[in-house]
Parts: sequence; C-alpha cells; structure tokens
Amino acid sequence: MPFLTLRSALAGLLSLGLALAVNAATVAAADNTFTLADGVAKLTVPEGWKATQPKSRIIEYEFEIAPVEGDSAAGRTTVMGAGGSIDDNINRWYGQFNQADGSSTKDKAKLDKRTVSGQEVVVVDVSGTYMDRPGPFAPGPAIERPNYRMLAAIISLKKDGKPAGNYFIKFYGPQATVAKHEAAFLKMIDSLQVN
Repeated sequence: MPFLTLRSALAGLLSLGLALAVNAATVAAADNTFTLADGVAKLTVPEGWKATQPKSRIIEYEFEIAPVEGDSAAGRTTVMGAGGSIDDNINRWYGQFNQADGSSTKDKAKLDKRTVSGQEVVVVDVSGTYMDRPGPFAPGPAIERPNYRMLAAIISLKKDGKPAGNYFIKFYGPQATVAKHEAAFLKMIDSLQVN
C-alpha cells in the first residue's frame, strides 16, 4: 500500500475514533443528557450509568450499568436510530431470546404503548436466554446468556408534525441487574423532551 494511502487510511480511522469519543463525551455534559436526531430531542441519563465507547459504529451512545451483587456481568444500554417498521424490530428482539421450555418469547413478552412529550413510544419487556451477537446482524454463532432480560423502547420522533426518525434504546443484562434499574430506565424514557 502506498504511503499516502496508508496515511489517509490511518487519518480516517483516527478521525472516526475521535468522533466516537466526542459522541460519548457529549453525555458527560453538566445536565447529564444526550440528544437524538441532531438535537431534536433529549433524554436524561440515570445516575450511575457510565457512558462508554460504543462497540459498533451504528450505535450513537452506549452505557454500562453496574451489576448487582451475585451477577457477574454488567448491564448494557445502547441508543441508535434505525429503519424498518416498529413491528419488524420488535419481532427481531423477540428472536434474540429463547425460552427454556421451548415456548414462544412473544407470548411471554410485555408491550406497553405510551405518549411522552407528544411522541409515540413503545416499551418492550422480554426475558429468557439472550442470544448475544457482536452486532445486530453479525454472522457466526451467538453466545447464549441464560436468565437475561431486556427493556427496550422505540421512540417515533416527530418535529413540527414531520417524522424525525425512529430511535431504539435497549437495556439488557442479567435479570436481577435489569430489575434493579428498571425504574431508572423508565424514568429516562419519560424524561424525553422535544426541542
């Protein structure tokens, strides 16, 4: 590879890394909020949730939630904008969980539709064995994580009556850790403000 091409590639990677670091740093603002859709809306991060470097380029924000005593893994929250219908995405989330008795995850999941600051929000609550993959559509075998739970919200943002995009906020981890932080997650969703 010619030197200039290699140098350009390295510069591109460095700028991407800086952009991701800046994105994570924006969460550490004085009011502990993060924005969606280029500032159309903002939410407040729960106390104690640590902003971390997103593990994937499609994730805008990522947080680590300390595990409760007895859980060996931390909770993880990801925030991203994405396409596809709300139902298709919810069904994909159901497909990420298996039930020990072979029953349908969809039949055991809970779905709550609400309006927050004039925006439609769907909250999904699903438990079981989580089939963990490095990315949303990553190939290869998944890591099975039994006794996991996921709380996820889809926010259908509108600005001045026009669609501003769907945003997906997923919080998952060991069931006890998620249970301890369930109220904080829902409070974060209910903190949604549209500018």
